[in-house]
Amino acid sequence: MKQIVYLILFLPMMIWSQSSFDKAEKLFKEEKYEQAQPIFEALLKTDPSNLKTIEYLGDIAGSRKSWEEAIDYYGKLKDLKPSEADYFYKFGGATGMRALEVNKFRALGMIDDIRESFEKAIKLDPGHIDSRWALIELNIQLPRIVGGSEGKAIRYSNELLKLSPVDGYMSRGRIEEYYKRYKAAEFQYKKAIAVGSSVEGYKMLADLYKNKMNQPERARVTLEEFKKKNQANK
Repeated sequence: MKQIVYLILFLPMMIWSQSSFDKAEKLFKEEKYEQAQPIFEALLKTDPSNLKTIEYLGDIAGSRKSWEEAIDYYGKLKDLKPSEADYFYKFGGATGMRALEVNKFRALGMIDDIRESFEKAIKLDPGHIDSRWALIELNIQLPRIVGGSEGKAIRYSNELLKLSPVDGYMSRGRIEEYYKRYKAAEFQYKKAIAVGSSVEGYKMLADLYKNKMNQPERARVTLEEFKKKNQANK
């Protein structure tokens, strides 16, 4: 009898929640974030521990560059499910973006949280590619005195090479480009294209030609080459 009463009382609410979630998720995937947000917020009030709802709200906050709000949502996620690598990655990413907005002294105090979040993501998921990219950027852009290290960046790039040759070559190209070793960067980007023909590899090489090596014609030819290969594969 109690089960029947439960169904009568709560089944309509469960059906409403699911249909509302489906609607909000559809709006989110269509990038209609302003319409999706209030629906997710209403759902969160009825189910404060729903991981997907919290994640979507964090992603919406991130799309608006409301980094403190995103940090709050992602922080809840990693507390609710500390075994999920992506939650630590997103927390570290949002914290990193917030660090770019605050003064240098406050940003310095955020570096450990950023680094530890990405490292935790890799510990939870040894194949986590995005966290290694993030750590590469962190290590090449931070001054050595506060933990920056080209050697560490190369180490993560070498790990990427084993997981995904395309990402390995592109990340090594990124390191070489950052330190203005443009010919070496060109070599790495070409290797990335040779093994994977990824759009990002072509874009990075074209950007290098146009903005760093002052060779706009080679940039144009590189992008044209990608378009031809892309059309041929369709």
